[in-house]
Amino acid sequence: MEDRLQIGKISLGSRLIVGSGKYPDFKTTKEATLASGSELITVAVRRVNITNPNEENLLDYFKDTNVKLLPNSAGCTTAEEAITLFRMVREATGIDLIKLEVIGDTAKTLYPDVLETLKACEVLAKDGFTIMTYTNDDPIMAKRLEDAGSSAVMPLAAPIGSGLGIQNRYNVLFIKEAVSVPVIVDAGIGCASDAAIAMEIGADGVLTNTAIAQAKDPIAMARAMKYAVLAGRESYLAGRILKKPFATASSPTEGLIEFGRS
Repeated sequence: MEDRLQIGKISLGSRLIVGSGKYPDFKTTKEATLASGSELITVAVRRVNITNPNEENLLDYFKDTNVKLLPNSAGCTTAEEAITLFRMVREATGIDLIKLEVIGDTAKTLYPDVLETLKACEVLAKDGFTIMTYTNDDPIMAKRLEDAGSSAVMPLAAPIGSGLGIQNRYNVLFIKEAVSVPVIVDAGIGCASDAAIAMEIGADGVLTNTAIAQAKDPIAMARAMKYAVLAGRESYLAGRILKKPFATASSPTEGLIEFGRS
């Protein structure tokens, strides 16, 4: 059976989600996205045009693909701003699958304001949106977001754009135990091995933008991320061996062939 990622009513064949920021142009954005195999690309609608048909529009570049756009509320600092933004986006595009993020610290860490995020989630869920929610790596808040109507929780691995990789693997595990919706590691991925580790410890998916867009070769990095997510998922499903402090022979120690005897 095909191993698909289910987010609300959306079913995806790829567990890698990519971003659209920091590329030199929409053409490169499209090429990297297709190379990644991702079926979902998130776009900051306060920074990238998807609503004005009279200007260069990212939607036009993906019309002939199976890639869906995932509007996000990057740049919003209050629940009210995010709610208003997504209502306008749905009115203009009909898209109701969204990535909710409300940033509390815009100067240094870009950490989310989880209280404002929770307020927005409650309202948007009642409005009928399918919500994927960016949050900190706190299992208690992840559960509250699920209870508020979030269809996926997206804990940060490290600060946005930092490339530091997963700083607290145990919290990802705790979040997986706390919620029943998909857990998608978001923010801080720096290279393909970071994505593989996220999947190996049980994340349902990975979202990355900067690691691809600002790589020396974005297309090559996009392909690397694709295979890293696949490998990490297969490794997780296969089940790793237990860690042990001492060596264990990989071949039988009984019935050994003895040499030098007639």
